[in-house]
Amino acid sequence: MSSDIFFASSNKHKFEEAKKITSEFGLKLKFLKSHLQEIQANTLEEIATHKAIQAFSIYSRPIIVEDAGLFIKSLNGFPGPYSSFVFDTIGNKGILRLVSMKRDAIFRSVIAYCEKRNDVHLFSADVNGRISKKEQGKQWGFDPIFIPSGNNKTYSQLAEKNKVSHRYLALKNFSNWYLRKMESNDL
Repeated sequence: MSSDIFFASSNKHKFEEAKKITSEFGLKLKFLKSHLQEIQANTLEEIATHKAIQAFSIYSRPIIVEDAGLFIKSLNGFPGPYSSFVFDTIGNKGILRLVSMKRDAIFRSVIAYCEKRNDVHLFSADVNGRISKKEQGKQWGFDPIFIPSGNNKTYSQLAEKNKVSHRYLALKNFSNWYLRKMESNDL
């Protein structure tokens, strides 16, 4: 197992999920509790890149950060890259009040990896789904209101969320890339 990748975040729940996921691929993450500046930008990629560069400049270690957004089609992709702010401001109940009959949504995750100054690699994944009519289950973030396609349960209600989530798919992409890079002695 590799133990030289650090996960920078202020969100312990996000780290715990990421740690479980990457351990399936033989990677061991270490937690760096960090309160990184969350810029307001039009894409998750811009936000994740900024946070990865900032984290690397502080810690000078191979680091990953993750940014996620819920894109609701009937709201023209809102809250999207502003998901964290929107969750902190109006929460799931506010989102449920905003959503009309059309409940289609995409949950997107972007992993940004940085091992040297201003050199960021991005890995993203989307999961299509819909917004539930009420909060279901107890978890964190938008998990109680997002139902991934092919399911009748929200992320919060799924026993195996980490096998179908946007974060799982993005971390799988990162892990596969990282392991190939290690094998080729490029790291």
